[in-house]
Amino acid sequence: MTEATRQATTEPASAPLPDVAAAPATMSRRDRLAVAILLASTFVVILNETIMGVALPRLMTDLAITAATAQWVSAAFMLTMAVVIPVTGFVLQRVTTRAAFGAAMGLFSLGTLISALAPGFEVLVAGRVVQASGTAIMLPLLMTTVMTVTPPASRGRTMGNISVVISVAPAIGPTISGLVLAVLPWRALFALVLPIALVALGAGLWRLPTLNEPRYARVDVLSVVLSALAFGGVVLGLSRFGEVATGGALGAWLPLGVGLVALSLFVARQLWLQRADAALLDLRVFASPTYAVSVGLMGLSMLALFGTIILLPIYTQRVLGLDVLGTGLLMLPGGLLMGLLAPGVGRLYDRLGPRPLLVPAAAVVSLSLWGMTLFGAGTAPWFVLACHVVLSIGLALTFTPLFTAALGSVPQPLYSHGSAVVGTVQQVAGAAGTALFVTVLTATALSQQAVGAGEVVATAAGVHAAFLVGAVLSLAAIPTALAVRAEPSGSPERG
Repeated sequence: MTEATRQATTEPASAPLPDVAAAPATMSRRDRLAVAILLASTFVVILNETIMGVALPRLMTDLAITAATAQWVSAAFMLTMAVVIPVTGFVLQRVTTRAAFGAAMGLFSLGTLISALAPGFEVLVAGRVVQASGTAIMLPLLMTTVMTVTPPASRGRTMGNISVVISVAPAIGPTISGLVLAVLPWRALFALVLPIALVALGAGLWRLPTLNEPRYARVDVLSVVLSALAFGGVVLGLSRFGEVATGGALGAWLPLGVGLVALSLFVARQLWLQRADAALLDLRVFASPTYAVSVGLMGLSMLALFGTIILLPIYTQRVLGLDVLGTGLLMLPGGLLMGLLAPGVGRLYDRLGPRPLLVPAAAVVSLSLWGMTLFGAGTAPWFVLACHVVLSIGLALTFTPLFTAALGSVPQPLYSHGSAVVGTVQQVAGAAGTALFVTVLTATALSQQAVGAGEVVATAAGVHAAFLVGAVLSLAAIPTALAVRAEPSGSPERG
């Protein structure tokens, strides 16, 4: 896709990118306030992506549903994100910053209210879909705004704060959920978030300035339909791959196949429309080699993060016998460490650039995953904690350089589209990581049980196999990191 996109952007028929003023030399007080509001609001909404994972056993009991049904509380959130995010690159160029924020936090607050009051499972899933619709707008809005108002010389520091939002919020979601569920019912997960969301909504509508000049363009309906089928199908298929080992192959392969076909048609449609600067998701962002490589490495990193998030609670509870609270507390130090390191990593990026950070980071992530291949039925919890902390350090060194190098290498008029692609990759890679780790775990555990192994031993073997696959894949990130380099921001108007 990268080569095709590069060719498309060099054709004379391509529309030139509109002129946009360069980023300011310093951030004004107004811009700092806008970024602060967006950071706080995005942290709240992203946190909800993983907060329900630990609550699934409680939901199964309270709502009398099976595990396969309960997982849709999380799967529906991820699926909605994958469908909505690709459209945001188009939308953010055509509405004001304040309008986009109001829609995002308004939808999220409404979905949180619906979920908190849900009388049954169907209404709960509907509330999660509404929540996710708002979340999908917020992440690209934050990235686009930061890249627009932040001086290039200090973008690493600001993007470090974004890394806190994107990586730490999902990582500590299970911890917060475990702490709440230890003393309160599952509806409290939404009831406690709702007032925070409403305060953020009010603050944003009151103080958030308009930082862009919207421009009108007609929506290509066919692109919207293809986008929904493509990204929705891919994420749905990947999310259901855990069922393949137990006979659910068709339910995974069919939506994945439909999604891949629709994705091919969607890409072809965008390459055609971007000639007239009318693409729903402008793929000229991939004309930058740095952007293309960074997005690929980001996909590998998100695969490791989400795969670990889903696998560690299964391992600690089913194999080591920890309860929900114990699992949450074990994963808390790593999540907090990522948050503490991210701003410092951003400052290092401003001084050193991406490569001196990314190469050792990729090695550290790989080392931690190889350490996790040693997990077994009798592993001490302190070793699990140590491996998770090392993984968190590696990912903290990874995300800020990747976000900054990727978005800093595309022309400013394409920031919103670049942000939308990053958000989409996050969802698809998260679904792929979850699918890969759970499928390997399930298949290995079933084969072990077939030869007489007990549930604990079989699950431990499955965890070992899943982390082994992840560790092997992590080796590819090291040479990939060597290919990431800093480019003059906003440069090159490619078109």
